Amino acid sequence: MPRATNNPATRRRRKKILNKAKGYWGRRSKVYKVAKHAVEKGLQYAYRDRRQKKRRFRRLWITRINAAARQHDVSYSQFMGQYRKSDLDMNRKVLADLAVHDPEAFEQVVDHVMDQ
Repeated sequence: MPRATNNPATRRRRKKILNKAKGYWGRRSKVYKVAKHAVEKGLQYAYRDRRQKKRRFRRLWITRINAAARQHDVSYSQFMGQYRKSDLDMNRKVLADLAVHDPEAFEQVVDHVMDQ
């Protein structure tokens, strides 16, 4: 009896990998064995960086808040310490956006927080 290899499933599986490898350079987009490794590595980087993206944005927001707070003679740690005790409820993303796009409003927030 001849050996059955299930060629359609194999072709589908390989085509799926090669489609994900489209746009890669050289053999990484054409040779299945090399493309499989490149796609798997790319998926690992994507998984890792989806988490790192959150960390990087938080660092950026903190840097922006710190820079804006220091223009009002307050350090980031002093500002955030007083901010937690205040009645305001904004996250770092919103505070950083205020600091960059609406400095007058951020100044009012700093004054309100530091007066308490």
